[in-house]
Amino acid sequence: MSERAEYWPAPAKLNLMLRVVGRRPDGYHLLQTVFQFLDHGDRLRFRLRDDGRILRPGDIDGVAEADDLVVRAARLLQQVAGVSRGVEIGLDKRLPMGAGLGGGSSDAATTLVALNRLWGCGLDRAALARLGLRLGADVPVFVHGFAAWAEGVGERLQPVDLPEPWYLVLVPPCHVSTAVVFADPRLTRDSPRITIRDFLAGSRENDCVSVVRRRFPAVAEAMEWLGRFAEPQLTGTGAGVFACFPDEMSARAVWKKAAERYPAFVARGRNLSPLREREH
Repeated sequence: MSERAEYWPAPAKLNLMLRVVGRRPDGYHLLQTVFQFLDHGDRLRFRLRDDGRILRPGDIDGVAEADDLVVRAARLLQQVAGVSRGVEIGLDKRLPMGAGLGGGSSDAATTLVALNRLWGCGLDRAALARLGLRLGADVPVFVHGFAAWAEGVGERLQPVDLPEPWYLVLVPPCHVSTAVVFADPRLTRDSPRITIRDFLAGSRENDCVSVVRRRFPAVAEAMEWLGRFAEPQLTGTGAGVFACFPDEMSARAVWKKAAERYPAFVARGRNLSPLREREH
C-alpha cells in the first residue's frame, strides 16, 4: 500500500432555481435548473493500494459500503478503465444527506476525477461525466466543475457566469427524500420553460417548495425564520434553505442568530468548483 494519501474536495452545490417542465416516458422528470458551487463541502482521502481492493474504512450512518456512491464510482472507473490497482477512500463528511446540497453526487464526482488522475486512466472530462450519469443525474455537473444552466434530467449543461455572493445555509433536522417529493401528486409537472435571460432577470422559482413545505414542517419553519432577514430559497428537493447576502459580514451576522436554532454555515458562491481548482 502506498504510504502517501491525497486529499481532494467535494464541494456543495445550490440549486438557484428548479422548474419541473415535463416527464419522460420512463417516469423521469424533465427539469430546468441552475447549479452554483460553494466553497464548503466534504473532503475525501485517497490512499492507493497494490492489491486491487477498494475499501472504505469507517461507517456512514444508513449507507452500506456496497451502496455508497464513492465505492460504486471507484469500482465503475476501475472496471471501465481496466485498472489493476485499488484504493482506500476516507470520507470527512460535512454535508448532511437529504439536504439538497449534492453531497453524495459530489463525493462520487470527486472519486472519478481524483482516481482518473491517481490511477492514470487518461479519460477526458466528457467520458468521466458519462460515467457519472450512470451513478446519478447530478454527478456530471460536479465532474465538469462550472456553474451551469441544466436541462433534461439535469445532465444537459451550459456554463453560466453568475454573481458569487455569500450564502447562509440552514439545514433543518429532517431528511427530504427526492423520490417522495417527485412522487407527490400535487407536484407541478408542467411549468412553462424559461430562458437563461429570464433567470438572470429574477425568475428563481422552485416548483418543489410547496410540496416540501407541506410534507416537512421543519423546512417550512426554517424558511419562515430566514425570511425575517432575507429572501429564503430551497435548494433542489432537499431540506437545505438558503439566502444570499452581499458580503460575509452580513451573512455571519444572521448566522450567529441561526446557529442557536439550526445547523447552519456560511459559504461563498463559486462559479468554478473547488474540485476543478484542485486539479491544477
